[in-house]
Amino acid sequence: MMPVALATEDELSEAAGVKLLSEHPVLAETPPMLLRKNGFGYLRSRMDSWRQMANRQIVIVLTDLDKVACPVILLKDWLGAERQHSENLLLRIAEREVESWLLADHEALVKLIGKKIQFPVQPDNLSDPKQHLLGLAKKAHRAVREDLVAQQGAIARQGIGYNSRLVKWIQTEWSPERAATRSPSLLRARNVMREAANRVMQAK
Repeated sequence: MMPVALATEDELSEAAGVKLLSEHPVLAETPPMLLRKNGFGYLRSRMDSWRQMANRQIVIVLTDLDKVACPVILLKDWLGAERQHSENLLLRIAEREVESWLLADHEALVKLIGKKIQFPVQPDNLSDPKQHLLGLAKKAHRAVREDLVAQQGAIARQGIGYNSRLVKWIQTEWSPERAATRSPSLLRARNVMREAANRVMQAK
C-alpha cells in the first residue's frame, strides 16, 4: 500500500482530484493526504517538498494553467529545464481552469443547469472557463443560480454557494471518464494516474 498526497490550489480542484483517485481502488485504499491552500503560489513554492515526498509516496499536484501561454512553459518553470523528478510526482494542469474539466461532462451539466443550454464542445479552449460556467448558471434553476451566481453589486465573481454546490455535484454527478472525451488536459491527467495505479499494482 502506497500513501497518496493530493496538493491543490482550491476546493474544486481538490474535489476533482479525489474523484479521479476514486477511479483507482489501489490509490484510494486509504484516504489521501489533502494539501490545499488558496492559489497556485502555495503549490509552486513547495515544489522541492513535493519532490522529496515523491521519493517515498505518490504526490499528485493539480494546478490551473490560467494565463500561462502553454503547459510546457508552466512545467519548465515549476520543474526546471531538465524536468527531472520521481515518477511518483504527478504534476497535472487543467487548461485553463478546473472549471474546463467540469464543463466537459455535458450529461452531468444537464442535471446541474438544465437541458435547454448549449454546452462547450472544447472547454479546454475557453479563455475563461469559470466565467463561461457562471454565464451558463444564470439560466439554471433558481436554487442553483442563487448558489453559483453572485448577487448584483457583490465583490466576488461567484455566489457564496459556488464551491459547496459544485463540490457536491462533483461527488455525486460528475464523471471524469465522460469529461475526458472533451478535455484533452483531463484525459492526460487520467492517463498519468492510471499509469501510477498500474505501477502500484505491479509492486504488490
